[in-house]
Amino acid sequence: MSCNSDPGAPAAALGDPLPALGPADLARFRAGKALFQRGFTIAEGLGPLFNQDRCSSCHDLPTVGGTGVETVQKATRYVPPGPCDLLRSAGGEVFQDRASPALQALGIERELVPPSATGRARIDPPALFGLGLVEAIPDQVLLARADSADADRDGVSGRAGRTGDGRLGRFGHKGDHASLKDFIEGALLAEMGLTTRGRPAEEGVAGAPAPKGVDPLPEPELSDDQVDLLVAFVRFLAPPPPTAIPSFAERDSVRRGRRIFDQLGCPDCHVPEMRTGRSDLPALDRKPIALYSDLLLHDLGPDLAGVCSPAAGPAEFRTARLLGLRFRSRFMHDGRAPMLEDAILVHGGEASAARERFAGLSHATRRYLYKFLNSL
Repeated sequence: MSCNSDPGAPAAALGDPLPALGPADLARFRAGKALFQRGFTIAEGLGPLFNQDRCSSCHDLPTVGGTGVETVQKATRYVPPGPCDLLRSAGGEVFQDRASPALQALGIERELVPPSATGRARIDPPALFGLGLVEAIPDQVLLARADSADADRDGVSGRAGRTGDGRLGRFGHKGDHASLKDFIEGALLAEMGLTTRGRPAEEGVAGAPAPKGVDPLPEPELSDDQVDLLVAFVRFLAPPPPTAIPSFAERDSVRRGRRIFDQLGCPDCHVPEMRTGRSDLPALDRKPIALYSDLLLHDLGPDLAGVCSPAAGPAEFRTARLLGLRFRSRFMHDGRAPMLEDAILVHGGEASAARERFAGLSHATRRYLYKFLNSL
């Protein structure tokens, strides 16, 4: 029922690289995966404020590159009509839960959210499967679906996310990262306190420079080669393989669930499939991906409002990718929904009409929908 690869082409197992990688890129994938799982030390630049010491701490379920149970604390300030304040004067939007021994000796155990914050959230780590294909979708494909003024009057008015410098964003739950390199360098700094050429400045403590002596390693702490290997691992990580549905009865149930998904209007935002553009790499060249997202920002109503970003208000979110949904144990960006039903019913704003249609379904009809969603 899934469309993660070309018809007839062998699907990669979960956590494997994309099919059709050449020997050099396959070697880079493997080296990047090893680095992704490596624990960094204070002597190598970890900290002085950080959340984890390795990338895989947050991305290991159900295998390396997936989601995780460790959450990230974010906070911002937003007073309508904006703009969004990322609290850079207080250390930035990510507030780290751990400190190096040198900082602890000074009485600093973690970074504290300032009283000026108007929104905060604990964000679940996103699964990274298939993100190289997401990056390879042409900008014009995303922009063609944008309808910021709701010109067709269907109540859905998605718009493109943007980075702080105006580039089209497609990564992050607020659509505020344009490329995998941006996304990864931002995570290295915010989650591990590791500087790179793209993010060369330590965030300090509560917006102030780090106390003298707690961060002796010169910047950048990671080399360009190390960053490139991490990017290669994520770029070449294959999407989840299609679900094996052995019986006719199960396949029929999933098909019925897909029709209900369509009737509810879910594909208005959760677009079933997109295709990458031309690429010199056969593994990325004009490939379909069953993404179930338009990668655009949508207003989901005040009940979900939390943090903001440079181009997204507190209630705006990039449409979640439903690809690999069957591997999740909790739902929504902050994991607030323990069941699929809870996740659907918490949708508001532009999704209100679809939510109300769902609320009117019988229990038996909902079960078909869940069968379909659990096949993704």
